[in-house]
Amino acid sequence: MDHTEFRVKAKEMVDYIADYLENIRDRRVYPGVQPGYLHKLLPTEAPEKPEKWDDIFKDVDQHIMPGLVHWQSPHMHAYFPALTSYPSIMGDMLSSALNVLCFTWASSPAGTELETIAMNWLGKLLGLPECFLNEKNDSPGGGVIQTTASEATLVSLLAARTRALMELSKLNPELQAAELLGHLICYCSDQAHSSVEKAGLIGLVRMRYIESDEGQSMRGAKLEEAIAADKEKGLVPFWVCATLGTTGSVAFDNLREIGQVCQKHGAWLHVDAAYAGSAFVCPEYRHWLDGVELADSFAFNPSKWLMVNFDCTAMWVKDSTALHRTFNVNPIYLRHENSGKAIDYMVGSQNEDIKKLTLKKINIMNDIDHPKADDNKVDNKFNKNNGVITQIENRNITKVDAVEVSTDVDGNIGKDDDLYDAVGDTKNLHGYNKISHGCGKIIQLEDPNKKELLHWQIPLSRRFRALKLWFVLRNYGVVGIQKHIREGVRLAQKFAALVLADPRFEIPQPSNLGMVAFRLKGDNAFTERLLKRLNARGYIHAVPACFKGIYVIRFTITSQRTTNQDILDDWNEIKIVASEILTDVFGSENGNIAVVKKPRISLKVHLFEPVYFCSSTQMG
Repeated sequence: MDHTEFRVKAKEMVDYIADYLENIRDRRVYPGVQPGYLHKLLPTEAPEKPEKWDDIFKDVDQHIMPGLVHWQSPHMHAYFPALTSYPSIMGDMLSSALNVLCFTWASSPAGTELETIAMNWLGKLLGLPECFLNEKNDSPGGGVIQTTASEATLVSLLAARTRALMELSKLNPELQAAELLGHLICYCSDQAHSSVEKAGLIGLVRMRYIESDEGQSMRGAKLEEAIAADKEKGLVPFWVCATLGTTGSVAFDNLREIGQVCQKHGAWLHVDAAYAGSAFVCPEYRHWLDGVELADSFAFNPSKWLMVNFDCTAMWVKDSTALHRTFNVNPIYLRHENSGKAIDYMVGSQNEDIKKLTLKKINIMNDIDHPKADDNKVDNKFNKNNGVITQIENRNITKVDAVEVSTDVDGNIGKDDDLYDAVGDTKNLHGYNKISHGCGKIIQLEDPNKKELLHWQIPLSRRFRALKLWFVLRNYGVVGIQKHIREGVRLAQKFAALVLADPRFEIPQPSNLGMVAFRLKGDNAFTERLLKRLNARGYIHAVPACFKGIYVIRFTITSQRTTNQDILDDWNEIKIVASEILTDVFGSENGNIAVVKKPRISLKVHLFEPVYFCSSTQMG
């Protein structure tokens, strides 16, 4: 495809996208295909010769579309919203065309700075405390766009783990990091998302699940009880995840109670508000944020309810240095002359020579990991001999002296130099033993006297996600975004009223925001059967949840295109299927529920009853 064809076909694609979204209500929301359907329709190998674009796109309509769940449909009620919008789509289009990578300020200055600005805007819109923003030069806090809430959870856990291990090393200099790791334990609600459990598995730490109360909320007293019991066993609580808007029932953990417990025990508090965080743009829902100033990190997904295309997770930290210590790498090819003057979301500023780096890194290991080591003690773990005490887990102990780096004409580091960096690699700099011409003896490295703003994420490369977020915030404005959220909540309340008006159904848990968890009264099997048949028919799509042994259907308002009539149509579909199931089981569409019919009141006037009228003068 050349630029001439691209101009034509791209415009056709825009028309196709607009038609798809505007007419999506007419599509079957849940596909009727079986596993393997696409393998039977497409070739087993890529084509040898180029194919025409029209032929390719014809297959999209004929083969791809029939196998999709249409997440933007007003009849999509499963999971949580995964919304898009026209300004967000255009942001993604432009970002894809530019294809800039925003891992350092130098790699794309506007990309880095726009992300900082957009995250400050969004943080203020949610009512987050100033400590999470990055508007002052001395502020250690700030926001970063991660890919998913799962990644934000993992990043916070790893940062907390690093902080805990550093503190434990001060108190237990004789123990290695691997030994200390076995003492760490973290906590979350039994209603927390599965990604929290996954973060614990990746982080190699124990996870304890706190039983939620009758409202599916984790409370401070239960957390305190669990932490006290674990500390008696010699375990160290280091991280707690509080959920605002659980997946099963949009329940809210008691943030203030949990925050006070975390402060008491020195544990990092991470707040996962993946879905519900969008609602905090409306002041009337911010009571659930009470206590957020006690948190160390906070994350939610604009890619859910805020109409920003996936992927886009907003994460704020109170002290970003914890992230820097965790993900610290420092290769020469990521340094630039403006390091330290702006945020580098992957790497940071380096403004000193290699001598200062060597002293700084090794002294960090000495001062933080082993401050209490006996100067005269010499054993198989520690050695002090006119150099610096070092220990990197199971590696051998190496004497380190501060050295200058000399290079030969080819830029090779001199063989007589005894360079040792903080990861135990000798005679090279992060795997590179050649320095390009012009570097000479001095390479720009990090300044030990400067607070660095670096290393905010796990991957190196990062997309220009701030562009679509910025477009949405500007094109909708605060008023437009608030209107969107409030309309979703109103429609959920309307659906809940319809459910409660039918004696065959119940809502066993309080409904919050844009989701209602409902069920058929009686055995769980009835509700399970109802859900399976609804999804099989394909007109609406929903998924289940189960809490305290009660099986429910989650009904979430996901689309900004959903109307009152859509809710009425969906409820009618649910009633029809429920009547079929109850008739099959009990022989009556009401099942075993005794429905008391209200007597009708006739408004008709009987023919022979006297009717008295009065004139306007009489009424006066």
